[in-house]
Amino acid sequence: FDDYILISSSAVYPETGHQPFTEESMVAPNSFWGKYGVDKIAAERKLLSCVPNAYVLRPPYLYGPGNNVYREAFVFNCALQGRPFYLPEDGSMKLQFFHVDDLFHFVELLLKSHPRQHVFNVGNREAVTIKEWVTMCYEAVGKSPEFICVSKDVPQRAYFPFYDYEYYLNVEKQDALMPFTKTMQKGLQECYQWYSKNQDKVSKKPLIAYIDQFLA
Repeated sequence: FDDYILISSSAVYPETGHQPFTEESMVAPNSFWGKYGVDKIAAERKLLSCVPNAYVLRPPYLYGPGNNVYREAFVFNCALQGRPFYLPEDGSMKLQFFHVDDLFHFVELLLKSHPRQHVFNVGNREAVTIKEWVTMCYEAVGKSPEFICVSKDVPQRAYFPFYDYEYYLNVEKQDALMPFTKTMQKGLQECYQWYSKNQDKVSKKPLIAYIDQFLA
C-alpha cells in the first residue's frame, strides 16, 4: 500500500491529563473508556512501529447519517414522542463532536497533501453543552425541548447516552489543513433525515424505560 490511515480515538488520553489534549499529550488508560482506549493505544503503537509514516487520527464523538449508536437518535425519539428531556444537572457539561463527512474530507486532504505531521486530533473546533446539543436535536425534529434537571446522584448513563466526563481536544493542526467543518445544526438535520427512514438500523438502549420507571 502507499498510505495507511488509522482511525484511532480520543479515548487514548487519560481523564487525569491536562486539557485541552494536544497530539503531544501523554496517552494512557482512561477509566471511562477502559479496554477500548487501551486497545486503541496498542493499535497506534503497533502500527507506527511497523509503518512509521502512517497517519493516526483521534476523533471525539463521531456523528452523522448511518450512526447506529443510540445518541442523537435517543434525543430524536424523545422529541418525536413529545417528551420532556431529562437533563444531567444543569446541562452545562460540554461535548465535542465530528461529522463523518468532515472525517472523510480530512482523510482526502491527507492523501493529497501528505503533511509531515502524522498524528492528528480531529473534531469540531467548538464544543457544545449538553443543553445546546439536545436543543439542536429537538429543533431538527421541529420541536422545542422542555427540560427536567436530574441530580448527580442518579447514574447518568442510565438515562443519558454519554458518560459524566467532559474532555476537549485541541484541533489546531487539523484546522491548519481544513479550517471549516460542518455546523452542528446542519449535521443533526442530516442525522434526523436519515434516522426517520432507518430507525431499525440503530442499536437502541433502554434509556426511556429507565426514565419512565425511575424518573418520570
